[in-house]
Amino acid sequence: MSTAIDTGKPEATRPAVPNKQPWSKRLGTVRLYLGALIVLLWGLAPFYWMTVTAFRDPAYQFENTPWPTHVTLENFRNAFDTTRGNDFGKALLNSVIIGFATTVVALVIGVLAAYALARIQFRGKYIVSGLILSASMFPVVVLVTPLFQLFSDIGWIGQYQALIIPNISFVLPMTVYILASFFAELPWELEEAARIDGASKLQAFRLVMLPLAAPAVFTTAILAFIAAVNEYLLARLLSNSATEPVTVAIARFSGNDPLVQPYAAIMAAGLIVTVPLVIMVLLFQRRIISGLTAGGVKS
Repeated sequence: MSTAIDTGKPEATRPAVPNKQPWSKRLGTVRLYLGALIVLLWGLAPFYWMTVTAFRDPAYQFENTPWPTHVTLENFRNAFDTTRGNDFGKALLNSVIIGFATTVVALVIGVLAAYALARIQFRGKYIVSGLILSASMFPVVVLVTPLFQLFSDIGWIGQYQALIIPNISFVLPMTVYILASFFAELPWELEEAARIDGASKLQAFRLVMLPLAAPAVFTTAILAFIAAVNEYLLARLLSNSATEPVTVAIARFSGNDPLVQPYAAIMAAGLIVTVPLVIMVLLFQRRIISGLTAGGVKS
C-alpha cells in the first residue's frame, strides 16, 4: 500500500495568463468600426446638411455654418405655396400614384415569373434569366428618345401611363431576380404535401408558398416603390404640370427672385420626401434584411 509523502513544499502553480486578443485581431476590429463610421458619415452628411438648410431662414440660406442657425418653418410653407407656380402637394400625390401602381403591377408579374423560373424546368430557362437580368443593366438615357417619340405618337405625353409603364420595365428585373432566388430555396415538400391533400397548383402556391415568401415580397415592394419615386430623367420629359412627380417638381422650384434659386425651400421639400422613406426603412429593416438574405445560404 502506497501513501503520499508530504514534502512540506507548496505545489508549483502556473501563473494565470491574461486572455488578451492578438494585435492583428484588435487592428481588424478597429478597421471594421472605422470603416463603418466613415460610411455612416458619408451617407448621413448630405442628409444632415439638407435638414440644417431646410430649417434655416431663407435670408441666410447660403450661410455655411455647420450647425442650425436662424431656425424657422418658413421654408416648409414656401414648399407648399402655389402662388409661385409650384404645386408640391399635387406632385407628392402623383409620386404616390406612380409608385403604388408601379409596385403593384411589378409584384404581380414578378411573383409569377420568379415562381416559374424557380419551379418549372424548361428549355432556355437560363437564357430567359440572363435576359431579365441584362434588362436591368440597360442605360435609361438610351430609351429617352424612342419612348418620347412613341408616347408622342399615341398621345400619352403628360399622362400617368407614360410614367408608370417605363417604371415597371425598370423595377421588374430587380423584382424577378430577388424573388426567384428566394423561391428557389423554399422547401418544395410543403407544396407537394398540399397537392397530396387535394390542393391545386394555384391553391398550393397561393396558400402555402406565397405566405412563406412574404419577407421577400415585402422587401421587393419597398425597393420597387423607392426606385419608382426616385426616377427623374424620363419623368422630366414625359410628364406635364398635372402629372409631374416630386423629383421634377423640386427640380423646377421657383422663388420670388427668378435669378436666385430657393435652395432652402428645395431642401425643405427634399426633407419632406426623404423622411417618410427613411422612417419606413427603419421600421421594417428586419423584414428588408431577412428578405434580402433569405435564400442566400443553402443548408
